[in-house]
Amino acid sequence: MFYEVIPTILFRTDSATLTYSCAEKLSPGSLVKIPVGKKFCFGIVTKSVKKPPFATKSAEPLSLPPLPPHILRSIFWLSKYYLTPLPVVAKLFLPNNLKKLDKIPEEKPKKLDKIPEIPLSPAQKRALEELNTIKTNTRLLRGVTGSGKTNIYLSLTESTLKNQKSVILLVPEISLTSQLVSVFSQYFGEKVVLLHSALTDAKRRDIWLELLNTSDSKIVIGPRSALLSPLKNLGLILIDESHEPAYFQENPPRYSALRLASFIATDLDIPCVEGSATPLVADYSLARQKSALVGLTKKAKDNVVPPKISLIPLTSRENFTKNRYFSDPLLSAIKNNLENGHQTLIYHNRRGSAPLTLCAKCGWQALCPTCFLPLTLHTDAFKLICHTCGYETALPLSCPSCGHPDVLHKGFGTKLLESELKKLFKSAKISRFDADNKKSESLAENYDAVRSGDIDILIGTQTLARGLDLPHLATVAVVSADSGLSLPDFSAEERTFALLSQVIGRVGRGHLKDTNVFIQSYRPDHPVITAAIQDDYPTFAEYLLKKRRASLLPPYSYLARIYATQKTEATAIKKITTARNALKSKDLLVSAPTPAFHERTSSGYTWQLVVKSKNRAPLLSALSSLDPKLGLHFTLDPPSLL
Repeated sequence: MFYEVIPTILFRTDSATLTYSCAEKLSPGSLVKIPVGKKFCFGIVTKSVKKPPFATKSAEPLSLPPLPPHILRSIFWLSKYYLTPLPVVAKLFLPNNLKKLDKIPEEKPKKLDKIPEIPLSPAQKRALEELNTIKTNTRLLRGVTGSGKTNIYLSLTESTLKNQKSVILLVPEISLTSQLVSVFSQYFGEKVVLLHSALTDAKRRDIWLELLNTSDSKIVIGPRSALLSPLKNLGLILIDESHEPAYFQENPPRYSALRLASFIATDLDIPCVEGSATPLVADYSLARQKSALVGLTKKAKDNVVPPKISLIPLTSRENFTKNRYFSDPLLSAIKNNLENGHQTLIYHNRRGSAPLTLCAKCGWQALCPTCFLPLTLHTDAFKLICHTCGYETALPLSCPSCGHPDVLHKGFGTKLLESELKKLFKSAKISRFDADNKKSESLAENYDAVRSGDIDILIGTQTLARGLDLPHLATVAVVSADSGLSLPDFSAEERTFALLSQVIGRVGRGHLKDTNVFIQSYRPDHPVITAAIQDDYPTFAEYLLKKRRASLLPPYSYLARIYATQKTEATAIKKITTARNALKSKDLLVSAPTPAFHERTSSGYTWQLVVKSKNRAPLLSALSSLDPKLGLHFTLDPPSLL
């Protein structure tokens, strides 16, 4: 018998499958070990075929059940939708180390234990009813922070398990899994399976095998890759904080987990519920058009008192008499919190100590020799570090250019804020949470201490902005609210609004009666900051959709970023210009060639084009027509152009 197989190594860019013979009868989705050239790899059987007119090699079947049919269909869909070779996509769906496979006993369905009653407010019950009456498979739940979206997830999960179906719950990153796993485990016990990138390859493989072999209903919780779980009986997909850019995979194969989840839901005719207080405006617009939007605008707890929000202009120095980074009212609030055993959260989306190092005399600036980007000072390590490529160098004691001893450090990051607060509040327990944390210092490792109030002052980047429910938190402060607005990207305002809304939403959740928020900004009248403070997502969405419509940006177009990375800048410009000339004859809007935001990296110089199309088909056709010899790369539906 002969079979078409997708190998998991890319053997030729112009071919996607190979034909093999096998003495055993194989079903679509069966896993096999196959020779490809002089190498061996694993492959996925797609279908049986007639004997070909050429000699074939043999495929060795693995003693495992076939992949569920929706997984195979998802592989083909992803390949077509994102113009990615089938072998690259297929590899995404299999564990990294399939070398030591042993057949494990199939787990039979278990009777669902009695589940504790899930408390639902009248508003939550209405939202649940509305979600269940929507006819389209993908549904958007826009629930304000603290409205109790988790209880709706629990209710949807309960009804799915009663039908002996499995659930996938996506979270944007590992740090948010602890909270949700804890809550779901209280209700569903051993049904909960945790998947994330911090697990060893062997552990991830073992979990994958268990899911492939089981007929029991499971709840798989994890980031983007959890969506690829080989569940036979999937009945519900939940996507928490669906606005987060982490749901887009930046490395090949580049894809959006939201789009894949929507495809799977339609393919299996099951619900996919995206939950967010600040959904992506493109998804919000589409959900409105399809009558698939449900609003949850009331806080879950009746005793919730909104926080007092103070907007403090950074240009008004009379508010900063005691410290240049923290306003006087904020410092008073921190002091009051320490006296009353309450927590304070300081948010700033820039890590390190100072983002600019330069000479006061000649103007020399510390730049990464690879990326040509400013090096960030890290005073605790006495180093300058590139946050793009990781390059490190010792802090110069004098200017390397003119020898002048006056080397200045401008701007500030979370490490500097941490050191300032430790000087101001010597007896307080202060912890910083950002990408510079060691594993033992991470939020996931210290979640219990954070939630219990053992830490007095929390400082951090967006890790602290998302999803945390902290009973002892009384004050939230954003030290520079407009810093993200200056980025040259179409998503800058959307990200700023989402982060501000998320940070503000950490308080006013019913745990404490008196809570407050301090927003420090150079642009206090900016529409994004005003809307975030007023918790007015609809007004913000209309503001941004109007701008997107005028600029023909999503949801009013499909985007592609095409880029060339070469050792010399001249070659990169030449190749991207050639691509632009080829695309100009198509029915597309093509930008001029421009240097990428990170123009130089260890790979060389990068120049790019931004291509817009009102329809996806012409865009895919144009990208497919580009000369492969140009060595171009592209990203479809990029969440950012930086």
